Amino acid sequence: MDIKIRTNQHIYIIDVEGVMDLYYSNQLKELVMKMIEKKVERFIINVNNVKSIDSSGIGALIFISSTMKKMKLGLAITNVHGPVRQVMEKTRLAAYFPLYENINEAIKELSAQPALGNALV
Repeated sequence: MDIKIRTNQHIYIIDVEGVMDLYYSNQLKELVMKMIEKKVERFIINVNNVKSIDSSGIGALIFISSTMKKMKLGLAITNVHGPVRQVMEKTRLAAYFPLYENINEAIKELSAQPALGNALV
């Protein structure tokens, strides 16, 4: 799995590519937690190029999503299709996650949110 980070103003976009399995899912969780420690408040996890995901990958997304909800931070997961969508639908977790068709929709939604939990303002 390859992870790249880019920004769109105050929103951090995490592009994930490859396989989300036990080893790589932990990397994603650790990255998000480090970013939260640095007071990042809005994330987009783009799974457009994720070829497969296992239960630990879903578990990582659940952990990230629940942590973000508890801390009142902004999260969007975008471009969920193919094997990732199939796993989410089979596990009936698609409704649990803040899913968006594309990055532009997610940016629009997250930008509209007022200041969040860790505001530095």
